[in-house]
Amino acid sequence: MPLIAANRYRILRRVVQISVLLLFIAGNAVGWKVLQGNLSSSLLFGAVPLADPFALIQILATGTMAAAKALLGGGIVLLFFTVVGGRAFCGWVCPVNIVTDLADTVSSAAGAGKRPLWMSRNARYWVLGLSLVLSAWLGIAAFEWISPIGALHRGVIFGMGMGWTSAAAVFLFDVFVVKNGFCGHLCPLGAFYSLTGGRSAVRVLHSKDPCTRCMRCVESCPEPQVLPMVGKWDGAVTSGECTNCGRCIEVCPDRAMRFGLRTQVTDKDPKEVAS
Repeated sequence: MPLIAANRYRILRRVVQISVLLLFIAGNAVGWKVLQGNLSSSLLFGAVPLADPFALIQILATGTMAAAKALLGGGIVLLFFTVVGGRAFCGWVCPVNIVTDLADTVSSAAGAGKRPLWMSRNARYWVLGLSLVLSAWLGIAAFEWISPIGALHRGVIFGMGMGWTSAAAVFLFDVFVVKNGFCGHLCPLGAFYSLTGGRSAVRVLHSKDPCTRCMRCVESCPEPQVLPMVGKWDGAVTSGECTNCGRCIEVCPDRAMRFGLRTQVTDKDPKEVAS
């Protein structure tokens, strides 16, 4: 039980991620209407359109007008993560997260977890911008052509092919080159949800009083820069770069971290108050 409690959100995330994949497989293989299509464009219960809003923006950048159903689907997904889940897509839905979590486990076990992070996390925003520029210039949805997310997801549903290559490339990059390299430094989809989901309702909350500053939460977080309040003030994680993965909650021995609504805490960074 202690092992399960210490990994409860990781287990739950795997259940959600694998369930989404299985529903897509069933939808395409045997006609189940719960989820049909892929992460780029799908139907929920055979009626509700869903679409990747970042892919749609790339398509619009090419000068191509997307179908009304696709625009509606992209709007539904964008609205959900903007209002409710923030960047939760990355931690709870994206299949590449399974690969990068495994890479982090392997690199940490090999003693490489504390290697210098020479690549800026802002690189993902440059990749996002470059994806849009190239989409407009080349007339294609640029990132979608090389996206390991799409390649892995389509591979699981329709047969791996290049999906294995993409997954292996991400795994090796994260293990040997940069810790949390793809999701934390390069992925433009993660950058997109970071920008759009920064004001979402569901947040990780921190309580200062029970915190003993063991810093396990910061050490285990794939985006540690989002936790400046640890041991200093009560507050919600307000950065859009948080994936709401819950890892900080699992590892906290003081129960100083929890999920909640951002309106449940009122204290702010003393520097913000002073300004």
